[in-house]
Parts: sequence; C-alpha cells; structure tokens
Amino acid sequence: MRLASSGAIRSGRRVGVFGGTFDPIHIGHLILAEEAWFQLKLDAVYLSPSGDPPHKRGRRMAPIEDRIRMAELATADSDYLLVSRIDADRPGPHYTVDMVRLLQEQAGADTEIYFLMGMDSLRDLPTWYQPQWLVEHARLVALSRHDVELDWDELESKLPGLRNRVIILDMPELEISSHVIQQRVHNGQPIRYMVPRAVESYIRKHRVYDHPIGA
Repeated sequence: MRLASSGAIRSGRRVGVFGGTFDPIHIGHLILAEEAWFQLKLDAVYLSPSGDPPHKRGRRMAPIEDRIRMAELATADSDYLLVSRIDADRPGPHYTVDMVRLLQEQAGADTEIYFLMGMDSLRDLPTWYQPQWLVEHARLVALSRHDVELDWDELESKLPGLRNRVIILDMPELEISSHVIQQRVHNGQPIRYMVPRAVESYIRKHRVYDHPIGA
C-alpha cells in the first residue's frame, strides 16, 4: 500500500492529515490545509481522499482514481501539501481510526499526527467508530465555524480527555462546496475560481460530473 504519491511519512515529524471525499477538491480545502500547516508549524499536510466512507454509503461519488488525480493536480506545485492513498489502497469501509492507526504504524511512534476536522465533525465525534482511541492517539484540529456550537461538558462526558486533545484553529470561512461544484458542472456553469485551473481542466476533459454524482 502506498502512503502518499510523494513518498512515505518520515519519522520524527509533525504531520497533518485531512480526510474527505474531495469530490472534487476545491480552493476551500486547499486554504484550510495551508492554514493548518502554517498555524501549527507542521512539516506536511496529507490530503487523504476517502475510498468508502461509512457515513456516505448510498451516495454516488466520482471514482476514487479521479478524485485522487484531481487532488494530485491541485497540490502539484506544493512541497508540503501532499496526497495520501492510504484509504484508496485498502478495502473498506474506511473508518478514520483505522487510517490513523496505519499512519502511525508507517510513520513511527515519534511522529506526531494532527487530524484535521470540521467543527461539525468534532460535535458528532462521539458517534464515530472507536472515537476514544482517536482522542488518545492523535491531536484533533477543529476548523472553526461560526454556525456550529459545541457543548464541551457533554462531549467531555462521552469522551474523557477530549478537550485537552483538541486545537481550535481560526480559519477563513469560504462558502464553497463540492456538491455545488458538481451541480454547476452538470448545468454548464463556470467553476473557474472555485477549483485550481488544472482540476477544472481534468473535470472538463474527463467529463467527471457531466451526470449528477452526489445524492
């Protein structure tokens, strides 16, 4: 299994992991990844397109190889935003806790892993698969959103020690969504400033969203 298109994580580093369907990857994803890299002084941020995310079962997605290729094109000119195949090259369902376990096994115990997530995901973390393990083995980085409120007392009661493992990052909020991009492509509308130019060219050339994908 290949960890990343640009090589495996070297030990003794501080690395961020940003999982998602990236269907397609867009400017908002890249800005958030870069902000985390900068604010936390990370060595690298790995974007990991999800192969078979359990919470999106029943929803049609673009093929994983298309989503990986678009992510690779979007990060081709960066030496600190990289693409990981860790979910793509293993059988599903793809739980976050399994991905972090594999990363730690490959990177070594002296690599510190920062898992990037949205505030809404942090709010729903108790419903995830084996969330306590994730709390104990990774630093959780929540990307701030003004429209999501957290009940820390309730979260801490369900996941003891959570608050001490979470970093809240102040992020620019961009109203861009992959689903809207899919719809705009299907409707023949422009997406020029929503995705990197190379990603737009790939979408047009391979007609990735000529038919509606998301449910």
